[in-house]
Amino acid sequence: MAAASFDAYSLAQSGAAALRQGDARTARASFERIIDAGQADAASYLWLAHACRRLGDAPAALAALDKALSLEPRNFGALILKADLMAELGDTRAAASFYQFAVRVAPPVDEMPAALRDELNRAKAMCERYAGEFGSFLVDRLARHGLGNGRSTARFRQSLDILLGRKQSYLQQPSIYFFPELPQIQFYDREDFPWLDEVEAATADIRAELKAVAAEDARSFTPYVQRVPGRPRRDLAGLEDNPSWSAYYLWKDGEIVLDHAARCPKTLAALAKAPQVWARRRSPSVLFSQLRPGAWIPPHTGLTNTRLICHLPLIVPPGCAFRVGNETRVPVEGKAWVFDDTMEHEAWNRSDHARVILLFEIWRPELTEEERALVGAMFEAIDAYSGEKPAWSI
Repeated sequence: MAAASFDAYSLAQSGAAALRQGDARTARASFERIIDAGQADAASYLWLAHACRRLGDAPAALAALDKALSLEPRNFGALILKADLMAELGDTRAAASFYQFAVRVAPPVDEMPAALRDELNRAKAMCERYAGEFGSFLVDRLARHGLGNGRSTARFRQSLDILLGRKQSYLQQPSIYFFPELPQIQFYDREDFPWLDEVEAATADIRAELKAVAAEDARSFTPYVQRVPGRPRRDLAGLEDNPSWSAYYLWKDGEIVLDHAARCPKTLAALAKAPQVWARRRSPSVLFSQLRPGAWIPPHTGLTNTRLICHLPLIVPPGCAFRVGNETRVPVEGKAWVFDDTMEHEAWNRSDHARVILLFEIWRPELTEEERALVGAMFEAIDAYSGEKPAWSI
């Protein structure tokens, strides 16, 4: 057949139809003619690979796929078929890598036809299967080298989860000030803060003061995220000036709120041994943080990694949770935790009642006394230069 009269499109259509009807031999011949004529594209090689696979000719199918992927390295269908073939040949590591890459380069789900969405879901399932098998193998081998569930191996276990794709790496992303060479820890180990025992022991008294405030001075709960005059609006998922997330401050930006503090003496007494941050016009901040029914605090990061945030849950209806990085926890009344708020975190209340916690900030234990003093002095100098009270926000 002369090249001028060669109709590659019609031949491809008939070859695809033959393959759909189960005639892989005719389909293979059609696509090989297109290739021999020098008019093949990535789709032609992919169809040929499907035909060769059905005929049981794995080497020819792989050769056709390699040609397709040389023309279009991110061809989703070719990547999936290459992964399937490698799995059938017993090369699970190669299969896993092709499934993973296919998932990574897949087009947006809403732009994919239903058949390709099914293939994407199958590829994701295969990735999870291979990761599970590989993870089980590694854990079994490492158990012989002393891998356990104790505190001493917790960091190593996190590294395994990241390696296996079960978790991702979250790093500190403070919005204002970054202090280098500090450990990247999401939730700190509770045992590292023995002074929290006294805070937790006072839960009943603190809750009683909270309830009295809520009954007598509810209007003093103000939106946690407030618009700052003269600054750009940051509508954090509709929370700016929204009472859905509100606060009742005992200390705010380094200044005691006298009338509020007078109502909550036992709360402040419980924090006497906490290494609270002291930075003029900035810290400490101590507050009751209220999240109304149905409210959601979207993922965000805090201001500076020189501090940590402490939560003491006081009123926790079912349906509340809190995520920092890879770890999601359900708050328990009277059980405190400490976390780094410069790592991405979020919270939600899916109940019909308000959730309230006591929130306060402490120095990071890794900072020396000299470093703490210098950090405080630095912020004082910044405020002296600007001549205005800083606008702290999340």
